[in-house]
Amino acid sequence: DGFGVPGAETALEPTRQLLYLVSAAPGDHTTLRELRDAFRLDGGEWDVDNNVYVVGDDSNVYVVDPSHDLDAVAELVGDRHVEGILLTHAHNDHCELAPEAAKRFDTEVYLHPDDDMLWQESNGDAPYTPLADRGQFDIGGEKITVYHTPGHSPGCVVLHVGETLLSGDTLFNGGPGATGRKYSDFDVIIESLKNVVFTLPEDTKVLPGHGDATTVGAEAARIDEYIERGY
Repeated sequence: DGFGVPGAETALEPTRQLLYLVSAAPGDHTTLRELRDAFRLDGGEWDVDNNVYVVGDDSNVYVVDPSHDLDAVAELVGDRHVEGILLTHAHNDHCELAPEAAKRFDTEVYLHPDDDMLWQESNGDAPYTPLADRGQFDIGGEKITVYHTPGHSPGCVVLHVGETLLSGDTLFNGGPGATGRKYSDFDVIIESLKNVVFTLPEDTKVLPGHGDATTVGAEAARIDEYIERGY
């Protein structure tokens, strides 16, 4: 069964009714609006679709990686109080809306400081509160646990809540996050997967920053394939 949240384009199975999704796909006409933007790095630009997660209950929420269209995110949040903006990393498609979102929702942005140089490329000296490895946030009777998982970028994190992992760009359905750009490292992301992500229960549902869901077990079973192919 879905959430029945007004304006929600997609409903996922809830973690105790906590998890809501805005699927922001460029070119898609959704019940929210047409959502469109680009990922920019190293002088290149690519159209991207982003998954934006809202974690909370009927009163309070955290927004994870607000992207592309703040009105669409605000429509999903509704009249609930936003406790904070949690960023999985500071590539522009995940972070450049964050300062505006913080002002609109009167809240703080949280980011791992190892991505400060990427943050500055998009947002200059806009403020944020540093995330710490294994830090926690309380929401709706659950804890959101932060795990530092460098590789796609130095400050990448994943967020574990209940039986769900919001993996940002650390892990996707079919492989690890890309490591062909500046500040990224394939060997480092493999270590993050082996030593952090793949230590979680195999049935943990993985909801990435782009694309479809998967599970920890399904991806852990393919780690040798990832290493052999080099991505």
